[in-house]
Amino acid sequence: MKRAVFLDRDGVINRAIVRDGKPYPPASLLDMEILPGVYEALQKLHNANYLLIVVTNQPDVARGIAKKQDIELMHAYLSSKLPIDVFKTCYHDNKDRCICRKPLPGALLEAAQQYDINLPTSFMVGDRWRDIEAGASAGCKTFFIDYNYAEKKPNKPDFIVSSLLDVKKMILGKV
Repeated sequence: MKRAVFLDRDGVINRAIVRDGKPYPPASLLDMEILPGVYEALQKLHNANYLLIVVTNQPDVARGIAKKQDIELMHAYLSSKLPIDVFKTCYHDNKDRCICRKPLPGALLEAAQQYDINLPTSFMVGDRWRDIEAGASAGCKTFFIDYNYAEKKPNKPDFIVSSLLDVKKMILGKV
């Protein structure tokens, strides 16, 4: 079985747009900025044979604020710059009650089945409580990148870190 590092997108890989203490996704490719150290961290994890799977909620599509093709364009851009293996994107909103929408673990469980991933030896990295809850529900160890957003905090992440570089150091140091 394979090991994976599941990654939220906004705030983990690329800079989230923070307004009034709350994070929002970039509106377009022009607003997409890969965070410092992300390439190095992902390359080292990839070289250590971890599958790198982005698991992201993009409800602005269901809300009519964003277009699916714009989200896919951002993912194509990220794929061209970073060693990401797979994107699992939920385009639904809360009212849709979709099992792939974090905090539910559906996207992680689906990826585990598709790619023969051992969830207990895998990790979920996120910057919001939904990411941590999804990872914990799937049976992964969780890393919370704490930006001190003005919102609910996750319930007992396994590790609290300040960047993806910290995650890489801890995973490759055999957490």
